[in-house]
Amino acid sequence: MRKVKIIAEIGPNHNGKIYLAKRLIKEAKKSGADYVKFQTFITEDIIIKSAKKAKYQIDKKHINETQFSMLKKLQFSQSDFKIIYRYCKKIGIKFLSTAFDIKSLKFINSLKPDYLKIPSGEITNLQLIKEITKFKRKIILSTGMSNLKEVDTIFKFIKKNGISKNKIIILHCNTEYPTPMEDVNLNVLKTFSKKFKVEVGYSDHTMGIDVPIAAVAMGAKVIEKHFTLNRKMRGPDHKASLEPKEFKEMVNSIKRIEKALGVFTKKPTNSEKKNIIIARKSIIAARKIKKGEKFTIKNLCIKRPGNGLSPMYWYKILGKISKKNYLKDDLI
Repeated sequence: MRKVKIIAEIGPNHNGKIYLAKRLIKEAKKSGADYVKFQTFITEDIIIKSAKKAKYQIDKKHINETQFSMLKKLQFSQSDFKIIYRYCKKIGIKFLSTAFDIKSLKFINSLKPDYLKIPSGEITNLQLIKEITKFKRKIILSTGMSNLKEVDTIFKFIKKNGISKNKIIILHCNTEYPTPMEDVNLNVLKTFSKKFKVEVGYSDHTMGIDVPIAAVAMGAKVIEKHFTLNRKMRGPDHKASLEPKEFKEMVNSIKRIEKALGVFTKKPTNSEKKNIIIARKSIIAARKIKKGEKFTIKNLCIKRPGNGLSPMYWYKILGKISKKNYLKDDLI
């Protein structure tokens, strides 16, 4: 069983259409994702009407559109999500959704997801976070736009409200779409692992698949990546998403990296044991050596193959007396 959990972040890439959501779910399943994740919200409860869009959300065709108007078009009802949830169960992929308000949170919890997520933008929202802890589910904490002190504060707050460390996964994240390579800071994964001693993961907004693969090599146990059918589609997140073929390539690369990570014990593997005799060397007679003769650097040498006395004994054998006759190139 694969250790790394891979989440296809559909988010708002369904563009407010159920049929498109189903196509995304189906393609995510085919691409190897373990989970699909959506975003559940009541627009009126999370944003004021005059709030502006982020730069990456601006659509040239709708340049004056507010964030409120944009989100309203992308809002699914609870009935819509029930359809989506049932479809996920039908085709055999797990459903997650990030809730951005308390009403949405209670609804998502009623679907009994494996995890409830605290998104990066809500990491300072103690009211919502406390409500999340009441359900005693495993929590994914995303940390975009935050500093270590803020992450530490929320981590302690979650624990104080009854969630044990083994039920918390902390995701490193950069909330820029797409994230510039110089701002990725994958070493933060090591910082999180050392400080919080919990499972860590990575929510990726870079272009391509290199960074999430590297994150797995650095210990990430969860990879979240935005997913779309076509990056040219209209919508705020499509441009920083992977298309199905790319997502599948990422999943396959992660599987290979997981195999390559192996175990923490350094020892010869089964595949390389057969090469020990061929690649290593032995102590060899450099010329004829008579019984009773002393071993010296003049009558000994080190050559392949490695099925004789190991060169590790070189300094122990020098000066010893030969107990038999040797011909040139005989193993000692």
